[in-house]
Amino acid sequence: MLNLAVCDDEAAAREELAGKLRALCRERQCPCHIAAFPDGQSLLDSADAFDLIFLDIQMPPPDGMETARALRQRGNQSLLVFVTVLREPVFDAFGVQAYDYLLKPIDPARLDTVMGRALACLGREGQQRLVIRRGGTCRVVPLSQVLYCEVLGRKLYLHLQGGEVVDYYERLGALSGQVDSRFFLCHRSYLVNLDYVRSSSGGEIALVSGDTLPLARTRAPLFSQALLRRMRERG
Repeated sequence: MLNLAVCDDEAAAREELAGKLRALCRERQCPCHIAAFPDGQSLLDSADAFDLIFLDIQMPPPDGMETARALRQRGNQSLLVFVTVLREPVFDAFGVQAYDYLLKPIDPARLDTVMGRALACLGREGQQRLVIRRGGTCRVVPLSQVLYCEVLGRKLYLHLQGGEVVDYYERLGALSGQVDSRFFLCHRSYLVNLDYVRSSSGGEIALVSGDTLPLARTRAPLFSQALLRRMRERG
């Protein structure tokens, strides 16, 4: 389920944009929930987590830019799309790591393009993926390329096919909720892709890449069950 937010002080503009977003999500067969907010403060007061926020810039205080700054200061990593009648404020969007912007009146083709890019970035189209956000950049990593994940300090390290390692700030528990049944928490610091397991013995897991990972004693019985289940899923 894609969680969207539309924040605009004009009721007609909120309803129009929400309607267009619902139609685009239906076309892409992407289930969505859209929350509408009449001002920046009500958005800031919401406890909901949004994948994508459409934020009008010209609103009574806090305006869209102030709202965006407050969101980022809280650590919010939603994709932000500014909606505005003027181009000038858009240049300030880089300071709050905005994903894109739309000019009013909203051009349907432009909205379609922005939504397509955002959905791809969020991994809602095609194969299952992870979305890695670092600063103002967004990278999509297919789950099939991830051999295992390792946590060191406050960072996660994704070990990919070919030896590349991608690091970013995230909790292992949060990552566990983003991946599917091919991944298993073999240790409090490691999440392994079962598709790359070669063997297991003596408290260690050997991968086809030659890497070895620790297997916690208490996790060993569950690991065997998960591996057999994954083998059945793959046929």
